[in-house]
Parts: sequence; C-alpha cells; structure tokens
Amino acid sequence: MLTVIKDGPEEQAARVPLDLDELAREGARRMLAAALEAEAAAYIERFRGEHDAEGRALVVRNGRARTRRVTVGSGTMEISAPRINDRRLDAEGERKRFTSAILPPYMRRSPKVAEVLPILYLRGLSTGDFRESLESLLGEDAAGLSPANISRLISVWEEEYRRFQTRDLSDRDFVYIWVDGVHFNIRLEEDRLCTLVMIGARPDGTKELIAVEDGFGESKDSWASLMRDLERRGMRAPELAIGDGALGFWAAVRDVWPETREQRDWMHRIGSVLGRAAETTPA
Repeated sequence: MLTVIKDGPEEQAARVPLDLDELAREGARRMLAAALEAEAAAYIERFRGEHDAEGRALVVRNGRARTRRVTVGSGTMEISAPRINDRRLDAEGERKRFTSAILPPYMRRSPKVAEVLPILYLRGLSTGDFRESLESLLGEDAAGLSPANISRLISVWEEEYRRFQTRDLSDRDFVYIWVDGVHFNIRLEEDRLCTLVMIGARPDGTKELIAVEDGFGESKDSWASLMRDLERRGMRAPELAIGDGALGFWAAVRDVWPETREQRDWMHRIGSVLGRAAETTPA
C-alpha cells in the first residue's frame, strides 16, 4: 500500500519549534552533531590504509556513545557522539584511543559556560541559585549546575588561587609593574574592602598578572606586606613602578624596592586635570 506524506511549507512549519531559544538550541545541536561526525570520519580516513595481518581495517566506526546532556551558550542539548574502534598499538604495546577534540569525554559544559560561572559567583550569586538563575537561558536540564557541583567548582577555584598565591617567581624578571587598589562596596566591620592588584611586563613585552591580594585600604603596610611576599617567592625589584597617587604604595616601594623608579599613571593624572577643569569652567 502506497502512503502519501505531505511535506509542504505548512507541514514543515509545524515541525519547526516556534520558540526562538528552542530553535537556537536545535540548530546548535545539529551543528555539533555534524561536526562530531566530520571529526570521526576524518580520523577514520586518516588511517584507512592500516590493516591487520588478515587484511581487516584497524580503525573503524563502533556505533555511538551513550547520550549525554551538554550545556553550551545556546542551552542544554542531548548529544550521542560517534565512537571509533582503534585497534592500533603504540610503542609500549598499548591500544591507541580516539578522543574527540570537540567534545572530550565527560565534558558537560562548554568552556564559555564554565568561564561565566566564577564571574557570577564573584558577583554574589549563591551556590543554590545558579540553576534557577540560568534555567531560562540554558534550559531546565542545564548540566553541572547543581549546588553540589557549584560547591565543588568553588573548591577548585580556591585551590587554583592558593597555587597562584604561592607560585615561584624566581624564573622571571619584570621590567615594569602597574599597581592599583580596586575598592568594593562590601564592608567588613569598619573597613572597606580593597583588592591590591599588580601587573608586570617582562623584557619581551609579555604582560602577566603578578598578584591579586586583599588589603585594608591602600595603606603602606598592605602594599609592603604584598611586596615582601613576592620577594620571598623570588621576585626581583622591577625597573619602574607605575601607579596613581595612593601614598601608601609609594611609601612601601621606597622601603622594599628602593632602587625601583617611580612614575605616576597618566590616565589618573589626565582624569584629575579634566575633573578640575570641569569644576572651574563657567556654566
């Protein structure tokens, strides 16, 4: 029996999601699926000429992996990546393995989604509010946003920061450093929280974040404590220090790095001049 299936514009429109976000997620899912297929096909083609003693191909398709949910910028989608059976052996006699560069094993969030999570946390979003806050953007099944996962990520971020605070600095020289104190509206008892930031430039022009430390205001003691800690970890005095007019830093640098030359930050200086000019300009 012959069955006629209508596939006109009205029927096609009926199958297309009307919700814009749903349409974007479906488009992203199809593009990701196509990219994974192309990646697997390219891998098999690369080793198409390799066979075992019986003439069988050593690299072949092997069905699909179990479906998993992946959260990307356009939302959460279900993906079943192609699998490859690679029977080739490396120099140690171990089986080689195909690993997708697009969707590595166990990945549940795209790097861009992962990058925004610490920013939201620093903005004050609590661990239990991530899923509810991002649900409308990433979908109800957004992967990896449970309170337990967010708590685990916070522990990872804190450990990364501890390693950053204690890393060895003896293997590099900084010709210039830029310093500033970043003030926040959060208050701890009677003091206003201030973060001391130092950025350095190496002889080849490469810039590097040297330090991000909590301080109480931009006092001499806070800056001196930071610089002495950097010295203990092997940092040598820079040729030139650049900063605004905060007197605490300049007093500290003269004690800790007396050989370092000083230069006022032109951005702050020009801002001060323009501010004074605006105050004295007649209306």
